[in-house]
Amino acid sequence: MRLVSCRFTLLLLACCTFPLSAQPAPDGDALYRKHCAGCHEGSLPLMPGREALRAYDPRAIVAAMTSFSMVRQAAALSPAERRAVAEFLTGTPAGSYGPALAEIPASAYCAANAKTTQATLAGAAWNGWGAGLANTRFQTAAAAGLTTAEVPRLKLKWAFGVPGVASSGSQATIAAGRVFLGSMSGLFFALNAQSGCIEWVFDAGVGIRSTPTVAEVGPNKTLTVFFGDTNAQVFAVDAVSGKPVWKVKLDQHPNAMITGGTVYHDGRLYVPVASLEEAAAVIATYPCCSFRGSLVALDAVNGKTVWQTFTLRQSTKPTIKSRAGVQNYGPSGAAIWSAPTLDPARNRIYVGVGDNYSSPAVDTSDSIMALELSTGHIIWVSQALKGDAWNVSCSIPDAAGRTNCPEGAGPDHDFGSSPALVSMANGKSMVLGGQKSGVLHAFNPDTGALLWSTRIGEGGVIGGIEWGFAVDGTAAYVSLSNAMEKPAGEAGGLTAVRLSDGGIVWAVPPVQGTCANRPGCNSGQPAAVSGMPGVIFSGSVDGHLRAYDVSSGKVIWDFDTARKFDTANGVAAKGGALNGPGATIVNGMVYVNSGYASFGFMPGNVLLAFAVGL
Repeated sequence: MRLVSCRFTLLLLACCTFPLSAQPAPDGDALYRKHCAGCHEGSLPLMPGREALRAYDPRAIVAAMTSFSMVRQAAALSPAERRAVAEFLTGTPAGSYGPALAEIPASAYCAANAKTTQATLAGAAWNGWGAGLANTRFQTAAAAGLTTAEVPRLKLKWAFGVPGVASSGSQATIAAGRVFLGSMSGLFFALNAQSGCIEWVFDAGVGIRSTPTVAEVGPNKTLTVFFGDTNAQVFAVDAVSGKPVWKVKLDQHPNAMITGGTVYHDGRLYVPVASLEEAAAVIATYPCCSFRGSLVALDAVNGKTVWQTFTLRQSTKPTIKSRAGVQNYGPSGAAIWSAPTLDPARNRIYVGVGDNYSSPAVDTSDSIMALELSTGHIIWVSQALKGDAWNVSCSIPDAAGRTNCPEGAGPDHDFGSSPALVSMANGKSMVLGGQKSGVLHAFNPDTGALLWSTRIGEGGVIGGIEWGFAVDGTAAYVSLSNAMEKPAGEAGGLTAVRLSDGGIVWAVPPVQGTCANRPGCNSGQPAAVSGMPGVIFSGSVDGHLRAYDVSSGKVIWDFDTARKFDTANGVAAKGGALNGPGATIVNGMVYVNSGYASFGFMPGNVLLAFAVGL
């Protein structure tokens, strides 16, 4: 570690295997054709194809092999062999690129008199994933600093190019006058929120998708930023200087990772743990599966574990032999992909839980779970789908190749998005959970009893409700994905659901005609939705960020991010698909990441900042 001044990216190259010995002059073409082409050229529909991989930054492919989706498969591959594969796939000449950090020019850093000096959380913020402990993803009018009438006048104020990546990393957190942003290259940035100049960069060494949170910690109320990485490590970094404070590893499983945002409250940091093992199961000889999802509470001052609760009540044990004769294990999985939701008044914390990776499927997968905030004790579990055991091997079209696919595999209908704790005008509360089945559920926060369920649309492996929705005191605003299940023009759409009874207030279809001559384009809307009074922001795989009128669903502003940009930091940048992180709204500005290369969607590497133009 050194200081310097979706879930489904895990599918990238997941079935490649490599020789144990390095070659003096690695042949990237031969390595790819022998070890990767079988998956990337047809046998797995979820894999990005050869043409899609050509658009990647070679460093993004190397990062996938080093610290992300292919770390298990490429463990024995030499650095030269990794580079050779990446250079062949992208057509990038050897020696023509270097470390991501080296690409940033000195002019990108803030001048001494342009740095933010604020060392407290005073003022408006979008701090963490959901703009508050309740994860409603809805900004107040005062903090938004925008009106409905002003939104159509939003113009690009600045763009920031993230070097060495093909997909957006963490959602941007805006607090204390700074933008905090993690990247899949391992670089973590603190930017001036108004200009985009770099205040500091911290090199975590491995990819970061976890949305950061900022807190005033300890007796001195030191402003500290927290985030997790793809090796299941959590970092605490001084938010003003960028100096490291502590680092801890939460799970020793080789596939464990952190994708969900960290959440701070009352001296503790709450961190969800997920894993890449669901993709590792595509390897026929892999002993599937042994990871167990968990939620961990840490002392924010020193990183020590206060409690850790696993989402599986049972321990993992040997089960059956696979079709390849390899010992299988279970139960497994039940990852927590998203930020937890806190309810201090009830001493509760709510999480959305994923599917099982192997049989047996258990009673806590595909559920919303409530835990005691102080101890981690499980209070209630409300399971939306029983028997959902699934892994990526189930996607192989040839039945003979589905070696590790569980018998009677489920549909992979996780709760991938954060629950939202909603307080309504009548004084009642509910916990909302959006599922990949395409159903929005409402639960009693005290008992977990189901209050209502409303189908928004169809579900799928990356279908239904993917990364999150926005909620005000009257309705939930829910976008649909189905970006792999349906063609462009049919996937997507946005729906307003009445909180009192789950009734549909309005529903608008996806915008048509935006994908002509755009490889990797789709109209699906898997990215998290964000809101403010009068307006809902929703991003699409077609690269568009749109603002919708909250009363009707009419589009009142539309910006196409899938193009090249001149950047504040001088790094070449372009936008692409919008997936995962949603827009963040604060102090009269809107920020959004653009670029999501998984599944062959349009890659990109840019953070965009909008403000009201003249």
